[in-house]
Amino acid sequence: MDEPTSSRDYPGFTTTTYREHGREGAADTSGPVISESFVCLYVNGAELATLMASPSDAAELVVGFLRSEGIIESLDDTAEIVPAPNGRCVDVWLKDRAFRPPERRIVTSGCGGGVSFDDVRRRREPISADLALSTARVIDLMAEFTRPVEPRGKTRGLHAAALSDGERIVLKREDIGRHNAIDRLWGRAMLDGVDPAGCLLMSTGRISSEMLLKAARMQTPVVASRTTPTSLTVGLAREWNITLIGYVRSNLLRVYSCPDRLISPERA
Repeated sequence: MDEPTSSRDYPGFTTTTYREHGREGAADTSGPVISESFVCLYVNGAELATLMASPSDAAELVVGFLRSEGIIESLDDTAEIVPAPNGRCVDVWLKDRAFRPPERRIVTSGCGGGVSFDDVRRRREPISADLALSTARVIDLMAEFTRPVEPRGKTRGLHAAALSDGERIVLKREDIGRHNAIDRLWGRAMLDGVDPAGCLLMSTGRISSEMLLKAARMQTPVVASRTTPTSLTVGLAREWNITLIGYVRSNLLRVYSCPDRLISPERA
């Protein structure tokens, strides 16, 4: 079979040939698959990390990654952000030229083995930001957020993350990795001047501890997903005063921590 080739019809995707088998036989055809590549991040001239990610808009990905890892607090901490022409390497120069990459790296539970430089067990201040939502509104926002759109509807292979002010979806980003999707979301928010504090953070992926840490850094008081959190995530959400919602479906959801931010029908 032919090797995958770039597809102009599906940005962020490639077209490949494959044999499709059915009950009545098989046929050769072609279609989109998700693009995946290395994105190398250099900070002050030294390699910090290599991310496996979707190969589009690497700048928003690395900006969000640096912010979620606490390496920068805002764009004001950067002197220059220089994506390579091939889009697979980004050089970030900080105003703090004395910065050196941390020696300790934590391999996360993400698909492909993500990397983090922070320890989720370190004590943090509880989230003070608040957001009141009805359970019906959470369900409606999740339905809007997860509604398939082309070309994602053809492949179902991308993770997504979104911010909502409780009324509408303010920003949404997609990537092959659920961690990357949140980093992209925060990076784009920073580049566009959108403050995530006080928003609902939605994800299509499992909420693991390092993903909740990103939410805590973003100061998002409510985190929701169609899938499950881990046991460590539930404990941290209760400690950090984050309302953690999982298994959001068309007629139900599960609240694992801090339920007072949700207005259920019996309380309305």
